[in-house]
Amino acid sequence: EPEACQAQGGPGEADPRGVGEDGLQGQAEVLNRVDHVIAVMSGKGGVGKSSLAAMLAVALRRSGRRVGLLDADITGPSIPRMFGLHEQPGMTPFGIMPPETRSGIKVMSINLLLPHEDEAVIWRGPLIGGAIKQFWSEVYWGDLDTLVIDLPPGTADAPLTVMQSIPLSGIVMVTSPQDLAGMVVRKAAKMASQLQVPILGLVENMSYITCPTCGARIDVFGPSRAEHTAQLLGIPLLGRIPLDPQLAACCDAGQIESYDSAALAPIVDEVIARMP
Repeated sequence: EPEACQAQGGPGEADPRGVGEDGLQGQAEVLNRVDHVIAVMSGKGGVGKSSLAAMLAVALRRSGRRVGLLDADITGPSIPRMFGLHEQPGMTPFGIMPPETRSGIKVMSINLLLPHEDEAVIWRGPLIGGAIKQFWSEVYWGDLDTLVIDLPPGTADAPLTVMQSIPLSGIVMVTSPQDLAGMVVRKAAKMASQLQVPILGLVENMSYITCPTCGARIDVFGPSRAEHTAQLLGIPLLGRIPLDPQLAACCDAGQIESYDSAALAPIVDEVIARMP
């Protein structure tokens, strides 16, 4: 591996306490009590998957649930910035202690382990998979009602590791109005089906914009294809989220917990109702 990778160390290195070929569990994994694990997946980059994962975690926390958020996008992490988190994880006798956001969401991301948030993580697939496994087995999540996992784009090592190594309750698929995005999302959905992971439903992000003058809905990226995509996959359409400049401003400022979207509430209700 490149020297930069070796120097960063952390979860990318082999750890005898982690899940290895002998199948041993980390001590934290034995002590953790996580009722539901929801992965947010798109297959396609740029559809707002990470922001939806963050908003879902915030909404679940507002409902009184104990929530964790695992950033499995090892090479393109963005979750800590959205919450304004810069605190490095602590260490306990049980494992890594994830820092908490202002509202009490436990967060784990590779960016919290880097000396600077804009450092590149230049790792090959096995290291990425090892890091994700350790974020599950070596992080002391404690008692959680829901752990939300932000998956990277694609259907390669990282999503495969999550689906095979972590007991998922279900997956929320994210798309945008373009049929090109729908095509890639269908690939990701077929991956989940082949691995027998239940899909809770589909969310169309950046679906429209509301005119600030007349209140009309404007289809910036063309007419919605969400219902068509959901029908092809045989899954429910959970809802459509508009394009909102305020969301981008809150994410850039690290204040996503202050953002509130009326369109998100019914989606969260559907996700909760459909969880096993």
